[in-house]
Amino acid sequence: MQAYLKVIPLIPNFDNMTITALYEIYKKQPSVQTDTRKIKKDDLFFALKGPNFNGNNFALNALEAGAAYCVCDEHFENTNEKIIIVTDVLTTLQDLAKYHRQQFNIPFIAITGSNGKTTTKELMYAVLSSHYKCYTTQGNLNNHIGVPLTILSIKKDAEMAVIEMGANHQKEIESYCAYTLPNYGLITNCGKAHLEGFGGVEGVKKGKGELYNYLAENEGTIFINTDYDYLKEMGKNVADQIAYGTSAGFVRGKLVNTDAQFLAVQFENYNEGLIIQTRLAGSYNLPNVLAAVCVGDYFDVPTEKIKNAIENYEPTNSRSQIIIKDTNTILIDAYNANPSSMQVAIENFAAMEGKNKILILGGMMELGIASLAEHKSIVCLLQKYTWQQVVLTGVDYKNVPTNFIHFTTTEATTNWYKKQNFKNCTILIKGSRSMGMERVLD
Repeated sequence: MQAYLKVIPLIPNFDNMTITALYEIYKKQPSVQTDTRKIKKDDLFFALKGPNFNGNNFALNALEAGAAYCVCDEHFENTNEKIIIVTDVLTTLQDLAKYHRQQFNIPFIAITGSNGKTTTKELMYAVLSSHYKCYTTQGNLNNHIGVPLTILSIKKDAEMAVIEMGANHQKEIESYCAYTLPNYGLITNCGKAHLEGFGGVEGVKKGKGELYNYLAENEGTIFINTDYDYLKEMGKNVADQIAYGTSAGFVRGKLVNTDAQFLAVQFENYNEGLIIQTRLAGSYNLPNVLAAVCVGDYFDVPTEKIKNAIENYEPTNSRSQIIIKDTNTILIDAYNANPSSMQVAIENFAAMEGKNKILILGGMMELGIASLAEHKSIVCLLQKYTWQQVVLTGVDYKNVPTNFIHFTTTEATTNWYKKQNFKNCTILIKGSRSMGMERVLD
């Protein structure tokens, strides 16, 4: 191999290397890494750049740590046969992911939405992996780096793949579809999330709807919640639709216990009325359960496996997670927050069984000029109910008139919480990811 090999992605017969040649290297070193701190022997390191980092500066460290090759887009003073120079590392990573995706003839299910997409993805994965060899997005790797890394983590034994796609601006979902090439898709919902980047709720629909557009143009299939009229309008150009919901569709289900701590869901289109007792808190998780059952049923996962997979799924990472601490029951839903998810979380918490209810809420981010109005709206909603205590956290609530307790920082809220001696309370903790509201429990 030459000291420096230039890769021009997707241009055949280039003098030095094509994407197919790079793929041959990847097949021998199929473990891809972008963080030198996580390098293992024979990994393939991609030296990505960002506003505050430059992976090229760590290429030699990656080799010292055991990487087989480093893909870089800057030249080095000293030649090294294990450094592959490309025009742009990120584009190469995405093109390599596309080439890898093209080697599979299996269902690739893309999932996006404003709220619930990660929980829905986890439930779908639990159901599908109970019957198939299935791969999915790990954690929250759902952006322009995480999506190609997820695709490249899929092994040749795959029978299914579930790819989560996050987005905060137009054309982002479209760009993911270009190399994920999904043949199935699901949009959980479209709410007041990332309003600053999308330009309002209609912009959210347009941006998330890029998944439907791709599937319409490529004869794909969508799983669609018939309870949301706007999803039906967004998906009208997709010929092949598999519906689910509370009143109509391929799968129909309803809540059995609307005020209990954990959801129980009854499905009407199964013999003897199938009931699934979940470990999920919050009635807003009903559509997520319906989606997972619908996808599993469509792909012929046996009913008993679907039931067991969902009943055994236990949420983690501060997503609708119940923690029993001393005499208190704590619902922590602090992985993220926007006006839509905050509203349903509060309404659900008000309806839940439990006494001495305390809310510890953080600010909601990426709302742009709508931020003040949306935070005021949340305060107005809170004032409709009777609570033992409400604590608001973050600068976003600073200019909102309220009699509730307010702290500017999560640290201040944490210090306040440590001084309390709550007993036999039911507590909701929720806020945007950057607020780190889960730290209150530290």
